[in-house]
Amino acid sequence: VQLVESGGGLVQAGGSLRLSCATSGFAFDDFAIGWFRQKSGEAREAVSAINGGDDRTAYAASVRGRFKITREKAKNTVYLQMNNLKPEDTGFYYCITEVARPNEELKWYGLGYWWRSWGQGTQVIVSS
Repeated sequence: VQLVESGGGLVQAGGSLRLSCATSGFAFDDFAIGWFRQKSGEAREAVSAINGGDDRTAYAASVRGRFKITREKAKNTVYLQMNNLKPEDTGFYYCITEVARPNEELKWYGLGYWWRSWGQGTQVIVSS
């Protein structure tokens, strides 16, 4: 299971970024994929998820209406479009999936899913 994030960076408040998560090693269409973020000194927060099969989406209340998650099946890639960014959106963003890596027992619950693998993360900084 590979999850490679990209697209983070520095942006002013009110701006936009699009994060990408390129995946491989599992049946992309069949499993939920999502994003969580980790702010300095805070617990991780599930931000968004897209379901396997029906592509039903879920969002944290803090980002609903500003973020949009989509899945591009031809590229095995999930995107997180982030609009109207706020300084409180600053943090590291990680792509996550339900699929476990062999010999790993990671497990974390958020937005209705048990997440078992995540990538290395991409940093988002929103300046005021």
